[in-house]
Amino acid sequence: MNKNRMKSIIESILFAWGEPIRISEISKILNIKPSTAKSVLVEMAEEYEAENRGIVLKKANEMYQLKTKNENFPFINQLFKPNTRNSLSHSALEALSIIAYKQPVTKIEIDQIRGVKSDYILKSLVDKKLIAIKGKLDKPGKPSLYGTTDHFLAHFGLESIDNLPALSFEENMDNMEKIINESE
Repeated sequence: MNKNRMKSIIESILFAWGEPIRISEISKILNIKPSTAKSVLVEMAEEYEAENRGIVLKKANEMYQLKTKNENFPFINQLFKPNTRNSLSHSALEALSIIAYKQPVTKIEIDQIRGVKSDYILKSLVDKKLIAIKGKLDKPGKPSLYGTTDHFLAHFGLESIDNLPALSFEENMDNMEKIINESE
């Protein structure tokens, strides 16, 4: 199969699927090596960027997804009413931020940082596949450890968790002050 045909098929798969899809799945569908699929995907992403297209090919871990170019969002937004059902509340964003920056983290730690219970919010974030239970803490009660998912990365346009913005100096100082107060 020639490269142009592979690109055409991959583009159709990404468009039809809509969600991020693993390189391994693409290679299985095309019956090619994952390394070949990856090189084709990288080339496609470069072409979209070079041609200044309205869509981009975004990578999140070993998953790829077609997305609208960020600077075009205000125009697309005019077509749709915001979907409040799928948007995240301030409380959900707060809990999600804690999990993203402190992962793996327990519900108790999240509750302590927020100062309120987070049961409903955590369930909602798990249901939206933005977080998942990543294990259990080896302490009495075996509390669950929460972390972000590949869907989180795709949702926020991040390639990896290392691409999270750095916390500001004030936020770091607030965190240090909390740590010092807790240890006294």
